[in-house]
Amino acid sequence: MTQYYRDLREFLAALEAHDMLVRYTEPIDKDTQLQPLVRLQFRGLSEAQRKGFLFEQVTGANGRRFTMPVAACCMAASRAMYALGLGCAPDRIGARWAQALAHPVPPEVLAHGPVQEVVYTGAALQQAGGLDMLPIPLATPGMDNAPYTSASYWITKDPETGIRNVGTYRGQLKSPLRLGCYPASPQKGVAVHWRKARARGVPLEAAVVLGAAPHVAYPAVAFLPRDVDELAVAGGFAGEPLPLVRCQTVDLEVPAAAEIVIEGRIATDYLEEEGPFGEFTGFMARREFTYYLEVTAITHRRDAIYNLFLSQFPPSESSKIRQIAMENTIRRFLSVERGFSGIRDVAVHESASSQNFTVIQVSRADGADPPAILAAMAQPDARSGKMVVAVDEDVDPHDADSVLWAMAWRMQPHRDLEVRSVPPHEMDYSVMPPAEGVGTAEGQAASMLLIDATRKWPYPPQSLPTREYMEDALRLWQAAGLPELRLREPWYGRPEGVWTATDREEAARAVRGDYYATGERMARERRPS
Repeated sequence: MTQYYRDLREFLAALEAHDMLVRYTEPIDKDTQLQPLVRLQFRGLSEAQRKGFLFEQVTGANGRRFTMPVAACCMAASRAMYALGLGCAPDRIGARWAQALAHPVPPEVLAHGPVQEVVYTGAALQQAGGLDMLPIPLATPGMDNAPYTSASYWITKDPETGIRNVGTYRGQLKSPLRLGCYPASPQKGVAVHWRKARARGVPLEAAVVLGAAPHVAYPAVAFLPRDVDELAVAGGFAGEPLPLVRCQTVDLEVPAAAEIVIEGRIATDYLEEEGPFGEFTGFMARREFTYYLEVTAITHRRDAIYNLFLSQFPPSESSKIRQIAMENTIRRFLSVERGFSGIRDVAVHESASSQNFTVIQVSRADGADPPAILAAMAQPDARSGKMVVAVDEDVDPHDADSVLWAMAWRMQPHRDLEVRSVPPHEMDYSVMPPAEGVGTAEGQAASMLLIDATRKWPYPPQSLPTREYMEDALRLWQAAGLPELRLREPWYGRPEGVWTATDREEAARAVRGDYYATGERMARERRPS
C-alpha cells in the first residue's frame, strides 16, 4: 500500500522525527509576532534549512489566549518537506503526481469522523464566539486590514452537475459569523459555481477545511481541470478512498480526519469589499468587491490544530507548494492531454511567484516540436503565466543561470520570440495602475512571451572538460575534504554536435602531452595571408 499520513497530526509527528519541525513553547502573539518569526527563514536561510513551526501558546493582540495550537509552514517549507508529505524521495514527486492524476480513487462517506467531535450550530455557535474561537493570525502585520485564513480549502459543488471542487482561497475575518472568500480569478471553481448559483437565485453552499493531511492539501492548491475531483486525486495519492463525513448544515462532504471545518452559504445577491492583503505576487493586493460566507456551523476535533500557509512575498511556503503542483500539472497537460513527445522536465520558478516564468526542457531527438509546445502553453487551459521558455535537454530548467545561458546563445529575438495576447491577471499591476481595477476595466491589454531557446541546428560542445576528467576531479575534491558540492548542469562537456574526428583526435593527443604534433600539422597547412 502507498505510504501516506491519515491526518495533519500524523504528518507533524513525521516532521518532528525528521528534524523538520520547531516546537515553539513560549507565548506568541498571532497578530504581531507569529508570521514575522516564520517569515525570517525565507529571507535568511537556504531552502534546505527551512522548517515547520508548531506554536503551542498562542495569544491575540488583545491579550486573549487560544486553546488551539497553530501549525505554520508545515506542508511545503521545502521540496524535501513536500516529498515527505507524499512519502517519497524528492526525485519521486513527479511519479507520485502522475500516478494520482492517472488513477484517482473516489472518496467514501462514513457515518462519523473526528472532525465532528465538537459541533457548533445555531445559538451554540454564537455563544462559542463563532470564528473568534479560531486563532486566525494576521499574515502581514502593519499591512493587512484583518486576519485571513490561508490554508483554507473551500469545497463547493457545481449546481448543475454536482461535480465537487476544492480550491485554496484566502478568507478575511469580517465578523464572528462572516468570512470573506477571494478566488482571484473568474476561472476558479468556486467562481464558476457562484455564477451558476446566482443564475438560479440561490446562495452557494460551501465548507472550508482548515487542517488536513498533505495528500488532501496538495491537490487543493493545484490548478486542476474543473471536472476533476481533488478529493479523488487525494485518494490517488493514498491508494485508497479518502474518508468523508457529511456536513451538519449544508449538503457537502468534508475529510473525516480534518482538524476544523467551517460550514456556510456564500451570498449571491451581494458582494463585499475585501483587502488590502499581502499576496503571493509579492505585493499588497488592493481592495476588491468579492464573495463572503455566512457561517452556519463550525466543527472540529477536540484537540484541534489550526494550520496556515506562509504566503506573501516569494519564496514562501505558498510558492513552493504551488511550484511543485504547477510543474506536474503542466507536464501532464503537455504529455498526456496534448500528446506532445519529448517533454523531459518542467520548471516553474519561485522567484516569479511560481506562476509567471515557466521553463520546459525538451528533446528534439525524442520528437519534441518546441514551437508547437510553446503555442500550446499559450492556451487558457495551460495556465502557464507570462513567460515560457523552451530549452534543450543539456540545460537545467530549474537553474536560472543555465536558462539565461541558453537564451543568450540559442535564440534570436527576431526569430524565436512570440508575443501572444492573454487575459490580464487580477493582481498583475504591470497591466495598469492598481487603482484602475486590473482585470475589471474594458480594453486592458495583457500578453505572454514565448521564447524558443533550443538549438535549431548542431552546435559545438560545451566548453567544459569531458566527463572522465571532471569525475576524476570530483574524486580528488572529495579526498581533500573540500566542501560538499551541488553540481549544476552541465558540469562536464559532451564531445558531440559540430565536433569532427580531427577535433577528437587532437583533444586526445593534448591530454597525452602530444600537442606539438598538432602544432606541426598546423605549420604544414599554413595559408597565405
